[in-house]
Amino acid sequence: MHRRSLIAAAGLALPALRAARAQGATPLRFSLDWALQGNHAMFTIAAERGLFRDAGLAPRIDRGFGSGDTVVKVASGAYDLGYAEVSAAVKFNAENPERRVVCIYPVLDRTAAAVITVNGRGIAALKDVAGKRLGAPEGEASRVLFPTFARAAGIDTGSIQWTSMAANLRDTMLARGQVDAVTGFLFTTHFNLLAAGVKEDDILAWPYAENGLDLYGSGIIARADWLEKNPQAASGFVRGCVGGLKLLLAEPDAAMESVKAREPLFDVALEKRRWAMTRDRCILTPAVREHGTGHLDMARAETLVRANAEAYGLKNPPGAESLFTDRFLPPAAERRLA
Repeated sequence: MHRRSLIAAAGLALPALRAARAQGATPLRFSLDWALQGNHAMFTIAAERGLFRDAGLAPRIDRGFGSGDTVVKVASGAYDLGYAEVSAAVKFNAENPERRVVCIYPVLDRTAAAVITVNGRGIAALKDVAGKRLGAPEGEASRVLFPTFARAAGIDTGSIQWTSMAANLRDTMLARGQVDAVTGFLFTTHFNLLAAGVKEDDILAWPYAENGLDLYGSGIIARADWLEKNPQAASGFVRGCVGGLKLLLAEPDAAMESVKAREPLFDVALEKRRWAMTRDRCILTPAVREHGTGHLDMARAETLVRANAEAYGLKNPPGAESLFTDRFLPPAAERRLA
C-alpha cells in the first residue's frame, strides 16, 4: 500500500508541477497569417509538447486574416509576435519607422507566391500569360510583386488584363474560367482548386522563387522595441518554433492531430498534403539543407527589400538590416534539419 501510495502521489505531483511552471510562464500573444493550415502545425505541436513551456513561455496562438493584417497588429502592440510574409513589412516599415517590425526567423526560405492556372486557358508556359486575364486581390503581395517578377522572368506585361476580387473568391473564379490565371500562395490556391473540382493534373504553377525572383517567404516577426525589452522571450519562442518544425518533419501525423485538437473542422488528410508541398517547395531548400532552418543571407534580404521598394515605388525603403536579424536564432547546429 505504501509503495502504491507513493506512485499515486508522484502521478498527481507531475501535473501539479507542470501547472505551477505554467503559472510562472510569460504570456505571449501570437498571431498566425491565416486560418490554421498544415504548415502551422509546427506551432501547435511545439505548444502541445511543452517546448514553449520549457522556455518559460505561454503563447496564445490565434488565427490571422492575411499577412498585412498580422504586420499591423504586431506593430500596434495588439500581438507580441506574428507569422507573416516578410514582404508585407517592407512598405509598412518605410511608412511607420517608429513602429517597425523585424523578422527574427524566416521559416519559409522561399516565398510561396506563384502564378497558377489550369489546362485549357492557353497557358502552357510562363510567357503565355501575356495577353491573358489575371486575377488577384488588389494590394495582395503576389500581385504587387508581379511586375518585378515579370521583369525577372521575361514576361511581357503590357497586354495583361487584371481582375480584382476578394481573396476568398480568387480560386473559384479561376476554376470557373472568369480569369485565365491568378497570383497567390501556391499551397493555398492549389488545394482550393482541388476543392473546387479541378483535377490535380490540370493545375499548372510557376513559383516566383523558382523562376527568377528568389525571396524569403513567411517568418516570425516582432516589433523592434518589444525585442529590445524581451530578448529572452524572443529567443525562447524561436527555439520552440525550430523544435516544433523538427517535430512536424519527424511526426507529421501527430503534428496534424495537434492542430485538429484546436480546430475540429481541420481536414487532416488535405492539410498533410498541403504541408508536404510547403515543406518541399518552401522549407527544405538547398540553403536550408546546407545551413539549417532560418539561415539569414543578407544579399537575399536586400533583394527582398529592393523588389518591394520597386513594386511599391518607395523612395526611402528600410535597410535590410533593419528588417532582418539572426540575433534570436539558436546556434546553427540546433537548426539542422534531417
